[in-house]
Amino acid sequence: MLDHLSNQGAGLQGFALQTAPRVMALASHGSQQDELPLLWDLCSTLVGLGYSVAVLDGTTAEGEQNHGLGHLLEDACWRPDGIDEASSWVVVPAGLGLQRLCDSAGSGPSALEPLSQLFQNYGVVVIYARVGLMVSLLDGSDIEPLLAVSPQAMSPVTAYQALKEMVLKARLKPTIAAIVDDAPATGTSVAAGSTTKKLQDCAMTFLGYQAHAQTVGRQTASGPDEMFQLALRLLENAVALPRKHWAGVH
Repeated sequence: MLDHLSNQGAGLQGFALQTAPRVMALASHGSQQDELPLLWDLCSTLVGLGYSVAVLDGTTAEGEQNHGLGHLLEDACWRPDGIDEASSWVVVPAGLGLQRLCDSAGSGPSALEPLSQLFQNYGVVVIYARVGLMVSLLDGSDIEPLLAVSPQAMSPVTAYQALKEMVLKARLKPTIAAIVDDAPATGTSVAAGSTTKKLQDCAMTFLGYQAHAQTVGRQTASGPDEMFQLALRLLENAVALPRKHWAGVH
């Protein structure tokens, strides 16, 4: 009988984790012309898979005319426009709020716990933030941040610096998204593959880290299948937030 009850409890716990908001991340390393289209395509793909998505934009600070996560943390009863509506996708300014989470709760899973209560109506929470903030926030968590890289001159350099900081300082395991144009005839796929291979080689040689990389095109042409595969990978490695009120029954 005890075994039966134990199995039931494990099943309920598994169900709770499946329905709790899941957190994934996209690291910003100064290449927003690559990162933002990737973020929008990712969110669009997640919505297409049936998930409602809340993007916490750590690159944008909250203010009197730009309410966001910081205001939510101060007053959970106050809700910005659109956050509780039937919208399947919302973007919330979060630069100050994410820093506040770091300052108040340290790093790792405990720092993310307040997000569960605030975004319980969403299936996925995507944290988009600069690498320094992400390192502080996600240190010790199992989240595998996405790292965009393109053949543009400085993108591989700043991407490697970001990867190095995440691996060495926070034990994170970034996934590389190699951005290519939709037209394969231009040769950008070859260039992106070469750039990504060099980045992976540097990660293995100098960091001892075998980075997973995936090529993604724009959503308008060859992108959808690639984005679908990338979204599934990120979902598999996303971290479920705890649902404190389920504990229940205090």
